[in-house]
Amino acid sequence: MTSSEDVMNSPGRRKFLGTTALAGLAGTGLSLIGCAKDGAPAAGTATSGTAASADSPHGRYEVPPGKLDEYYVLSSGGHSGEMRIYGCPSGRTLKRIPVFNIDPMVGWGITNESRAIMGTRPDGQLKYWTGDTHHVHGSYADGTYDGKYFWVNDKLHSRIARIRGDTFEVDRITELPNVQGHHGIFTDKRDPVDASVNHTTRVFAGAEFHIPLPNDGRDMDAPDKYGCLFSCVDAETMDVRWQCRVDGNMDLVATSYDGKYAASNQYNTEGGIHYEDMMSAEHDACVFFDVARIEAAVAEGRFTTIGESKVPVVDGRKAANADPKTALTCYVPVPKNPHGVNASPDGKYFVCSGKLSPTCSVIDLSKVEQWFAGSLANARDAVIAEPNVGLGPLHTAFDGRGNAYTTLFLDSKIVKWNVDAAIAQFAGDTNAKVIVDSVDVHYQPGHGYTSMGETKNADGKYFNSGNKFSKDRFLPVGPLHVETEQLIDISGDKMVLIHDHTAYPEPHDALLVHASVIKTRQIYDIDDFPNAVKTEADVGIERNGNKVHVRMNSRAPAFALREFTVKKGDEVTLTLTNLDKVEDLTHGFGIPRYNINFIVNPQETKSVTFIADKPGVYWCYCTHFCHALHLEMRSRMIVEG
Repeated sequence: MTSSEDVMNSPGRRKFLGTTALAGLAGTGLSLIGCAKDGAPAAGTATSGTAASADSPHGRYEVPPGKLDEYYVLSSGGHSGEMRIYGCPSGRTLKRIPVFNIDPMVGWGITNESRAIMGTRPDGQLKYWTGDTHHVHGSYADGTYDGKYFWVNDKLHSRIARIRGDTFEVDRITELPNVQGHHGIFTDKRDPVDASVNHTTRVFAGAEFHIPLPNDGRDMDAPDKYGCLFSCVDAETMDVRWQCRVDGNMDLVATSYDGKYAASNQYNTEGGIHYEDMMSAEHDACVFFDVARIEAAVAEGRFTTIGESKVPVVDGRKAANADPKTALTCYVPVPKNPHGVNASPDGKYFVCSGKLSPTCSVIDLSKVEQWFAGSLANARDAVIAEPNVGLGPLHTAFDGRGNAYTTLFLDSKIVKWNVDAAIAQFAGDTNAKVIVDSVDVHYQPGHGYTSMGETKNADGKYFNSGNKFSKDRFLPVGPLHVETEQLIDISGDKMVLIHDHTAYPEPHDALLVHASVIKTRQIYDIDDFPNAVKTEADVGIERNGNKVHVRMNSRAPAFALREFTVKKGDEVTLTLTNLDKVEDLTHGFGIPRYNINFIVNPQETKSVTFIADKPGVYWCYCTHFCHALHLEMRSRMIVEG
């Protein structure tokens, strides 16, 4: 594991290009020498840089050349199907992580390894190659991020993917059974059953669209039989542990710091099919799940299964949970069609934003616990504040100092309000000052998040507003506009808008994680790959009938096999290992007219399988710049007719 500073201070790739490149030219009679004036650093050398002028209002937020950001932004990518990583406060794009989409740059959806994770049909084709990511959440230890894993949802095909925090690459994808519109997710912060386990063990997922259960052609014209399932996924195995049927459609998910409860805001408790039918009730709900009770019910066999799925399903609908002392769920009424639910860093409150109501509902978790114990008569009494914050409130974040920040979609503002003051006002204090500040954003904010704001270590430094429309903020590039991500300094009494950066459509929620949390590896361990082609003796071609396995490795600037021959109609599996150990020295491998392109990072192994159906000569070449002799780095595939 290496820190961000270790990464920046490593001379790895520069040393490689400055020395090994010359060695690669040895014997050619040529030389490649970079020149610089005496005493001047070579081009590209990292230096301390110089911050912007102190006279600039934004100077103290600038990240000079060669310096690193203080935070990572781990963002969803919307219907691109990917995740993204930005630096904060710079807004620099650091990585795009293919998740549910095909990416020919890295070979995601092309290599055998990635296809096994994404899932294939019996004919070998990908089961899905589109996705819609909305929410990213990380694993916790002792109430804050531990950097081990991150998860992201796929609303389109109801999947959940896990991303390793040491490589920022996907290692597992799970499809949720009997679910459509899997939207909100959240990890638990400690085990709900075993108090000694103070880290993430489960991931919770809410379904937004109610469907026939099972959705196999029955009950299509009987919407009263449709249902939504709340799912619990094991954080390590990625298996679905259980599901809970609920009333209404679920939006987002939040979890308590003690591990006991998960919650989801709901709309359409009416069960409507068309939008006008989804707004007739004055109240919808925030539903709380008593995780320990649900798992006890499953252990006792009090569950059913749906269709071909073997996942246990318990009944969490309101009618089946009338007795609080045995109830699996608690429905806390909030104004109709709420949007978003977020837990405060002190663990006391859950806040649902009103969307159609100009209010935010503050739910006291201790009162929810009282309801489950049978000592609170009305679940609505768990709402201890409902301040009027503005038009179109969608999402709320926290600074760890008692203040909340809510995006106002219709007002195009971020409003800062004090939670204690809102509670006092709700209790009758007419002098309570709830609204502390507001700032215009550009335009129509959706999600918003604060630095470390969904952990007990919320630091109250930054708020990022994810705006759905950019309109005139950037150079025009045609009808499709980028979206605007605006960074706001919230460290003082007044919010200060300090930065715009673009986001390719269409991100939703994100995390703002301090850089100290993330510990990445810069080079793989070759022993992690059982099929690695480590030595010259491993290189070669193996034929078994019409199935051919080509094993090769690479070390800049050459592939181990200069050419290989197969026959038309052969099923070819090609395995490639990058033997280079220099940080940032990635190789690509592309085969013209065969739709093959992928990369191998240092010490990594990947493989592809294809049918050699076109006779001729095909130059397999390195597609990722690696060396002064990059253009010469090729192998020749000969396909005999």
